[in-house]
Amino acid sequence: MIDIQDVHKQFVAHSGGSLFKRGTKRIVHAVQGVSVQAANGRITGLLGANGAGKTTTLRMLAGLFPPDQGQITVDGIAVKSDALKALSRMGILGDAHGLYPRLSARENIIYYGRLQGMAPEAANGRAEELAKLLDMGAILDRRADGFSQGERMKTALARALVHDPANIVLDEPTNGLDVLATRALREALRWLRSPAGGSKCIVFSTHIMQEVEQLCDEVIIVSKGRSVAHGSVPDLLEQAGESRFEDAFVKLAFPEEVAA
Repeated sequence: MIDIQDVHKQFVAHSGGSLFKRGTKRIVHAVQGVSVQAANGRITGLLGANGAGKTTTLRMLAGLFPPDQGQITVDGIAVKSDALKALSRMGILGDAHGLYPRLSARENIIYYGRLQGMAPEAANGRAEELAKLLDMGAILDRRADGFSQGERMKTALARALVHDPANIVLDEPTNGLDVLATRALREALRWLRSPAGGSKCIVFSTHIMQEVEQLCDEVIIVSKGRSVAHGSVPDLLEQAGESRFEDAFVKLAFPEEVAA
């Protein structure tokens, strides 16, 4: 289970400077109050426009930097005070897949398994299992250099899952994927959510309405750094009084524009 409670994050940005003189300083409020409760055996989506604060929230969940305010726990473990233990409970697929191009898909997966403390034989066995789940047989022993975007995504996802984490976090996972790769990812996530797949807690961010409608049990709408609505897709349609999910999203995320 992942629990994000009222997190805030601001950054200092500089603009208009030169090599010898720093430009104007301004404060960017990237996240101003996002809360997410993601349960086991469910897929929870963070839905918002680009720049809404989704990626910053997930980076705080991954322990890349602490929130200025609020608390994040993973299976009851506070990320801020025990980041390594919390991270061991998660498999994270970020927006940059970061594969080693000279290594094969198998070697990339095993290497990450070794970093997670797995024995080489166990990591290799897990790579074989994940290759079957993600239909990676044809690329398992190919070097990652030259992989398509879909092949890179599958390898990166297998790498994130090698230690069989209870919680899976994905940031915009379908960006750049074709129809078949997107379909394969959806099927894998549905299986991982199921009892047969371990009833994983899955959190992913997206700005694509179709992904949310087809996959999510729970949706958190994020707008201008805040979580502004949550519930299932039918719940959100009812809250907005709309029959189309796109219309419901716009009304809930940008009420001032609808009113205008």
